[in-house]
Amino acid sequence: MEDSALSNVRNIGIVAHIDAGKTTTTERILFYTQKIHKHGDVHDGNTTTDFMVQERERGITIQSAAVSCEWKGHAINIIDTPGHVDFTMEVERSLRVLDGAVCVFCAVGGVQPQSETVWRQADRYAVPRVAFVNKMDRMGANFTRVVDELREKLKANAVPVELPIGKEEGFVGVVDLLEMKGIVYDEKTDGKNFTVGDIPAELKDDAELARAELCEKVADLDEGVMEAYLENGDLTAEELKGALRRLVVANKIVPVLCGTSLRDKGVQPLLDAVAWYLPSPKDRPPVVATDLKGGEPATRQQKDSELLTALVFKIATDPFVGRLFFVRVYGGVLKKGANVFNPRTRKRERVMKIVRLFADDQIEVDQLSAGDIGALVGLKEATTGDTLCAEMKPCHLERITAPQPVMFLAIEPKSGADKDKLVDSMKALAAEDPTCQFREDEETGQTILSGMGELHLEILVDRLKREFKVAANVGKPMVSYAETVLQPATKPFTFDREIGGKRHAVTLTIEVKPLERGAGRKVSLARDVKNTLPDPHYAETLEQGLLDGVMTGVLARYPMTDLEASVTGIEIVDPEVSDEIALRGAAVMGFREAALAASPEFLEPIMKLEITTPPESVGEVLGDLNMRRGTVLDMTQRDDMQVVHARVPMAQMFGYATAIRSLTKGRASYSMEPSDFALVSKSVHDHLMSL
Repeated sequence: MEDSALSNVRNIGIVAHIDAGKTTTTERILFYTQKIHKHGDVHDGNTTTDFMVQERERGITIQSAAVSCEWKGHAINIIDTPGHVDFTMEVERSLRVLDGAVCVFCAVGGVQPQSETVWRQADRYAVPRVAFVNKMDRMGANFTRVVDELREKLKANAVPVELPIGKEEGFVGVVDLLEMKGIVYDEKTDGKNFTVGDIPAELKDDAELARAELCEKVADLDEGVMEAYLENGDLTAEELKGALRRLVVANKIVPVLCGTSLRDKGVQPLLDAVAWYLPSPKDRPPVVATDLKGGEPATRQQKDSELLTALVFKIATDPFVGRLFFVRVYGGVLKKGANVFNPRTRKRERVMKIVRLFADDQIEVDQLSAGDIGALVGLKEATTGDTLCAEMKPCHLERITAPQPVMFLAIEPKSGADKDKLVDSMKALAAEDPTCQFREDEETGQTILSGMGELHLEILVDRLKREFKVAANVGKPMVSYAETVLQPATKPFTFDREIGGKRHAVTLTIEVKPLERGAGRKVSLARDVKNTLPDPHYAETLEQGLLDGVMTGVLARYPMTDLEASVTGIEIVDPEVSDEIALRGAAVMGFREAALAASPEFLEPIMKLEITTPPESVGEVLGDLNMRRGTVLDMTQRDDMQVVHARVPMAQMFGYATAIRSLTKGRASYSMEPSDFALVSKSVHDHLMSL
């Protein structure tokens, strides 16, 4: 792709808390860019990006969907992401590959828990953003309060570039602070027609103050317009546009717009903001990879002339073409029929087909250029987070890390004939979704399916039955506890057994030590151990053995986390005897011995809870939280409602929807998301050990 064409490309995500209006906003964008001729609505189950049966039935987004459109000479590639906390991995992997984001906020709810989560995810990948305050027509909508919350809760340098005209039912349009004009939308034409005129008299003072604040903030941060501002005390619309673009690309400012997507007001200026302010692939810094051979950092410019560097960020199963591998090309050109190298598997794979996606439709193309997002068909062993690169100079990009599952259920086939089908189907789901994990319980023989919450597990089971036609019995969802260690320990372990008439023996010294909370699990081998191994490939056998031990735990078969396991010493009896079977067995059993000596303990998932309740019900709500072992973090006022922020163990949150309705006569609402894992109390420890 030519540099000039690449400058007009926008790869963006629409992200927000559940129910803020992401899918409706995406639908209106497609409508105004003439990609669709009649817009659908979420409650009717006919939107473009919510095409899964489960999405249309529930009125929520479950999988991120890619669409593309054009606006005033700009090619805009959009990923509409889920807002429900159970599907936060979809947001994570989308933001990993996007150049910009539109963060949608509800004008009534403001900055909600999942808003904070997606904002942190965007911070992690330094994704430039514009904010869109949606639902300005709803009772209780308050644009100023949402802007204040952006600044206070998210620490964002949020600057309005629009003001609302009218409020709640009387919301009719927006004031454009760059041009100092009023824009009023015609509802009869679904917002296609609008009138640009003078700012209403009652808003002139507010608009002038807001524009002065905008100019001052921009001039403070951008030296390019500072001189013009000091000379004239004002900036032209073009000067503001140029400066805002530079500041947004540098992640120094967040322009805030407003509207109501459902009522067709304010979406066209949002499209302008995407084109004017958000970066093209060319504006983003070169991507940093790691050279496979030397381990040194390797940068890749987003140019066609670069060596091929692409990231597989998502896998989906299509009923017609099989598995689709979503990729973002960072450098070089990915061509149909070409061979690509996967540094994780160290194997070459062939790209059989390349498609561009429009929700569930596919358009076959011959190639993807630097900066493009598309999907490949024909790869065999690629997984989410894999790099595809040139074999002559291989490198790997930073992988996408999946959060740890917090809930599980037992699932078993209804007949022996369904067993293989169940396992194959779950492998397909786990390949698509890294937060979907499954394992077989050694003691009970049951298959355990883990996920991010009750809804996530419900969707996974529904897909197994509908898409994969698996007949299975399903248990009740249960909390997925974890295990960890509290102190370091080192233990030698000798594996010496006769299996199938052949001796297998080796002695390993294994060290286990705790890591900080949230660090995950790490396995490693000392350099001396690697050098002593009879075969270099045995290193992978040892690491896999350690991982097997970590995943099965030592107290009650829960996976272990926040620890590092290392093989620090090895005694080879004989290369023939100290083979793969001996090494794997010694790693698994030796890890368990070391972990048991390292003060193992249980961890439980903790939820971050936000409750919005009438003031008269606060006492009952706090009393109930106390009974659930909850900790109140703070309480704030939002209009005439009280907002309570708390941390509560997930095990105590089953049935909370019914309880909160009963306590507040149906007037309260709540939302929650996984926060972290914490050590359990003695009573919970004893209960888990007795199961």
